[in-house]
Parts: sequence; C-alpha cells; structure tokens
Amino acid sequence: MNLQSEKERLILDNLKRVNERINSASQRSGRDVREISLVVVSKTWPTDVVQHVIDAGIKDLGENKIQEAIPKIEYFEKGSPDLTWHMVGHLQSNKAKLAAMKFSLIQSVDSLKLAGKMSNAAVQLGKTVDFLIEVNISGETSKFGIQPDELPRFVDEIQEMPNIHCRGIMTIGPLTTDIHRIRQSFAAMWEYFRNIQDRKYPGFDILSMGMTDDYEIAIEEGSTMLRLGRAIFGPRTY
Repeated sequence: MNLQSEKERLILDNLKRVNERINSASQRSGRDVREISLVVVSKTWPTDVVQHVIDAGIKDLGENKIQEAIPKIEYFEKGSPDLTWHMVGHLQSNKAKLAAMKFSLIQSVDSLKLAGKMSNAAVQLGKTVDFLIEVNISGETSKFGIQPDELPRFVDEIQEMPNIHCRGIMTIGPLTTDIHRIRQSFAAMWEYFRNIQDRKYPGFDILSMGMTDDYEIAIEEGSTMLRLGRAIFGPRTY
C-alpha cells in the first residue's frame, strides 16, 4: 500500500469513528443526529488529501487563513461546485471582502468593525453574506471573540447592516482537560443561543461549538455544528 492509499484509509477510518461517536453522543443526549452538521477543517492539508474527504461525501470544509484557502477553494470550484466553505479562523477586517467573495459562511466575526466591512463588501458584490458571531465563552485572553454579555447588543446592531445575515454563534471551548469546565462553557453558550432565538431573529439556527478534543461534550450540550480537523486527518504537518 502506497503512502497516498494509507492516508486515504486513515481518513476513511477516522470519519467512520467520528460518525459513530457523533451518533452515540446524540443518543446519550436524546438528540436527533440530523440536527448536527460536520465541518471538516482542512487547514494545512494539500488538495490531494482534502480530496479524500470530498470523495467520502463531506460537503462542508473549513479553513483558517485567507491566503491558504483561496487557492484551495478555486482548485475545487470546477470539480466540486457543491462544496460549502467555512471561514473558521480569525479574520482581519482588511480581508473582509475576500472572505465575502469566497466563503459560504464566515464563522469568526468578532467585532462590529468587521461586520461593517463585511456589509460594505456584500453590498458591493451584490450578495448576502452569512456569518456567525464568535463568542469568547472561556474568557481566555489568547482567544478571539466578543464577551458573552456583549452579545444581545451586538446582535441588535448588526440587524441594521445591509446584506449580511447572522445565522448564529460560534465558540472555541476552554483549553483544559477539566471536563466539568468544558461542559459548563458549552452549556452557557447554549443558553445564550436559545435566548437570542427566543427574540425571534429569522434564520438564527447555528450553534457552532465542538472540536477534536471536546466535540462529544459539545453535542451533549446542544451544538448544531462541529469543526473537526485532527480527528479526521490525523496530526497536522506544518
């Protein structure tokens, strides 16, 4: 078996294992697994490796950096036009127009300035841009995102901006092995999510939380979208 075939087999095995765990976590929490979508984060992986997950039926792919993502998106546009590309990394406001052009969902909007730049870009492009608000639920200074208590005002203000549509909220769980703390953080995010839904904002339906080390807890606490890279591809090579 050559190295390419070995990588493909690893990815297929990992996808099978991840789907089994998603199903198990859904059953434990009494949820319908169809409520949960999987975004495979393909950052740092070349197109020939990413092709394996596409061949396995994955339609949602996440990237962290504009400069890496755009050539990859353009490479797959002809052969796989039905892919949905997610911007999951920190986005600088001067890259807002590029992101608006190329991504189906921008998951990392963390300032009104960035939202405004996206709105201006979307108007110029004649399209509507879907996005999530990134929330720093852990309070860790190393993470991006607005503070949870800023969320209601933030949501109100972006409603006035043309050509952008807030689909929900996103967070990165705390960097810890303390399962109780991770669960508390995700449970708090679910409460913020439900509170905003109760305010009847149209199309506010995505709670994106859960990565390789904590996605089963995220499912149990209400996540509707997972962002997994290492769990699928194995350890990254930089």
